[in-house]
Amino acid sequence: MEKAAQIERMIAPSLAAMGYDIVRVLLTGGQRPTLQVMAERTDGQDMSVDDCAEISRAVSALLDVEDPIAGAYTLEVSSPGIDRPLTRPADFQRFAGFEARVETRQPVEGRKRFRGRLLGLEGDSIRIATPEGEAALPVDDILRAKLVLTDELIAATDKRKKQ
Repeated sequence: MEKAAQIERMIAPSLAAMGYDIVRVLLTGGQRPTLQVMAERTDGQDMSVDDCAEISRAVSALLDVEDPIAGAYTLEVSSPGIDRPLTRPADFQRFAGFEARVETRQPVEGRKRFRGRLLGLEGDSIRIATPEGEAALPVDDILRAKLVLTDELIAATDKRKKQ
């Protein structure tokens, strides 16, 4: 995981200058690892195949110079999609009102998995309304989080596209 964070720090300034925010960087696999770079446009427009190709060329050039991955690897560049992962504190505020699945590293109120409506941020915690009641999940304790594909999310995405 540390290698992915190192790569993210390496490529983030260039991608930001190009008009993209990094959503997630993952490095998986053994013999021939896969580097996944998930990004979105800073102007809020949808990612296109051309955007992914532009990011791929830039990341490849940066990695060729810095060479942080020993040996051959596969580079995958993608957009986050509708049921996107939530990786930054601002994501939980931005997508407040939508349903999400959140998993914590440590149990909170006796459990690690939560599904419910995001209520945004409050201090250093994410607020989520679950069928069992509201919970405050420490931001630093979030292992993974993702929006749930619902009719409401699809409708909001379609509405945003038409604007």
